[in-house]
This record gives sequence, structure tokens and C-alpha cells, in this order.
Amino acid sequence: MEAVKSLLKPKPTPQQQLREWQRRLRNEGRNIERQIRDVQKEEKKVEKAIRDAAKRGDMGSAKALAKELVQSRKAVNRLYENKAQLNSISMHLGEIVATTRTVGHLSKSTEVMKLVNNLMKAPEIAVTMQEFSKEMTKAGVMEEMVNDAMDSALDDEGMEEEIEEEVDKVLSAIAGETASQLPDAVRKQKEKVTQPSTSESAQVIQDDHACLAHFAIFKKTF
Repeated sequence: MEAVKSLLKPKPTPQQQLREWQRRLRNEGRNIERQIRDVQKEEKKVEKAIRDAAKRGDMGSAKALAKELVQSRKAVNRLYENKAQLNSISMHLGEIVATTRTVGHLSKSTEVMKLVNNLMKAPEIAVTMQEFSKEMTKAGVMEEMVNDAMDSALDDEGMEEEIEEEVDKVLSAIAGETASQLPDAVRKQKEKVTQPSTSESAQVIQDDHACLAHFAIFKKTF
């Protein structure tokens, strides 16, 4: 019955199809904004945990938390980039709408094809962009393409050294109130991670590890 209904349903005009794509792109943009806000709320908690760890000289916990924070900020930057590319696709679709009024049919856009292909590599919206790719290819806006998913593997190789540098910056910025002690603590940490000797310190470190685990789990949800 649903198949019959879909056959009887009038085919949308090119302008209607483009406006529907733009509507869905705006929805995806709002979803990304919510993800960014949620991650940034969690980051505030981690920043406090880093500050507390640095104050008591526990640079092991501070660096572990700072590393997670750096990776999270990189993920947020990627989300902002994804949103900007969604906006670019919507803008190019608007240009196609104007052209369609003249020529009467949808025209191909290499820019849209390139942007959609890039977004198909983003885990947060990959499935949605694959659907867009199929629909736009069928409508004649794009040519069929093969998604190249090698970028992330290549990026990971040179990331560790960059992360270490960023971790030190995060520690210096967040633990600014103990800046006079922090450089020595950082140097000592690179030579040897000191272990807590009291039950109170052990409990605080346990709390930090719980915060780290919670933050890692939260990041996997988006």
C-alpha cells in the first residue's frame, strides 16, 4: 500500500526538491549546534578537574584529563567545520534554484559534490550525507562518486606530538593560578609520575579517573 501511495504521490518540482534539501540541511546544522553545546558543558567539568589536580601537584591525572580536553576541542572544531560546510551546500543549492528557474531542470554542481563528499567522512553526519548523495545523484545535481575514507588514518600518525604540545598549553592556561609551581611540576612529571601517599589523595585521583572515564564515554555518543 505504501508503495502504491509513493507512486501516486506527485513528483516534487526541482525548486521544491531543493528547498526540502535546504530544510534538512538546516536541521542537521541545529543538531550539530546541540552537540557542540553538550560537549562544551562537559569540558567545563574537565577543566575544573584539571585545575584541582594541578593545584595538588598530581600532574599524572592533570595530563590525562588535559589530553582528553585537547582531543575534545579538536572534535568541536571539526563540528564547526562540518556546520560551515552544510551552510555552503545550502548556499550553492540556492544558486541552483535560481538557475533552475531559467533552464527548467537541476544542474550539476562540482562544489556541492565536493562538500558532500567531505561530509560523508564525518562520523556525526555520514549516514545523512550518504542519503543526500544518493538523492542528489538521482536528481542530477551530482555525479556518482566513491568515498575515500583514508584521511583519518593518515591524520592520526602525526597527532601525538601535536597533542602533547597542546596539553602543556592547556595545563598552563587552566592552572594559571599555580603558574609559579606548574613548570617544575610539568618537568618532574615527564621524568617521573609521583604516586599519592594518603587515602585522601587516592580518593581525589579516583574521582579524576571517574571524570575522565565519563568524559570519554560522553564523547563517543556523538
